[in-house]
Amino acid sequence: MSVMRGIGLKVASLAVFLAMASFVKSATTEVPAMQAAFFRSLFAIPVVVGYLLSRGELRQGLKMVRPRAHLIRGVLGAVTMMLGFTALSRLPLPDATAIGYARPLFIVLLSAVFLRERVRVFRFTAVAIGMVGVLIILSPRLTMLHGVPTSAEKFGAMAALLAAIIVAFIQLHLRTMVKTESTTSIVFWFSVIATIVTGLTFPLGWVMPSGWIMVQLVLAGFLGGFGQILLTASYRHAPASTLASFEYTSMVFAILVGYVFFSEVPTWMTLIGAAIIVSSGLLVIHRERQLGLSAERLKKTSSHL
Repeated sequence: MSVMRGIGLKVASLAVFLAMASFVKSATTEVPAMQAAFFRSLFAIPVVVGYLLSRGELRQGLKMVRPRAHLIRGVLGAVTMMLGFTALSRLPLPDATAIGYARPLFIVLLSAVFLRERVRVFRFTAVAIGMVGVLIILSPRLTMLHGVPTSAEKFGAMAALLAAIIVAFIQLHLRTMVKTESTTSIVFWFSVIATIVTGLTFPLGWVMPSGWIMVQLVLAGFLGGFGQILLTASYRHAPASTLASFEYTSMVFAILVGYVFFSEVPTWMTLIGAAIIVSSGLLVIHRERQLGLSAERLKKTSSHL
């Protein structure tokens, strides 16, 4: 059941990250995206430290075996975060989320090339079906780069697409990092490095946030730290290419959050696309159960590729 545990952790992390994104989207009406990224990184640190203290693993959890790997993950993660928050500040939440769905296809392809994971035809087909759902959702905005929408929307879309590409590489990098680094070490040092990198943007136009905006920034940091722990742990139980399909389930969360908190009413195209997206993830679960793949078999398979 380890694969199913990995899937559960992945979906839980997506729900937490969507909650974080809602606070970031609200906060970036007042503060720039790079400043929001700083606070998200900074206030994730107490979450990780508290988790380690509660388990009596502070010294062990903060140990680095491969410092360079942590540095790469931290810098790339900080850049991705700033790009992602820029997209959130300029696009509706479901749209920003949907554009990010380009990354699972990249992950599946890169997993086969760099990690030599066996990507079954059925699984790849499920991801491709999910991408069709994404295209349906994006179809009203496919002219985004051709001068119809506002410049803010264009810039937000470009930021979201670039973030998706970088995240694909980061998630493959995580897949190799967990072989030598602890989950909490990865999350802690990411938060520290990202705090430093995003803090360097202070001269670029930070503003003093109001009380409620500050509360949202702090909550975004706490949720970000918790979500990172869940996400990193998920890669210990399932291959990156399997988890890629479940990126799509966050579309449901994005639609609900966008509607309830930002009055962003989903269109029929969005709902149809979301249904296809969720179905693609369910197909993978059904297929894995049908094949009777246990965690031991998956690990054995991966070790021989």
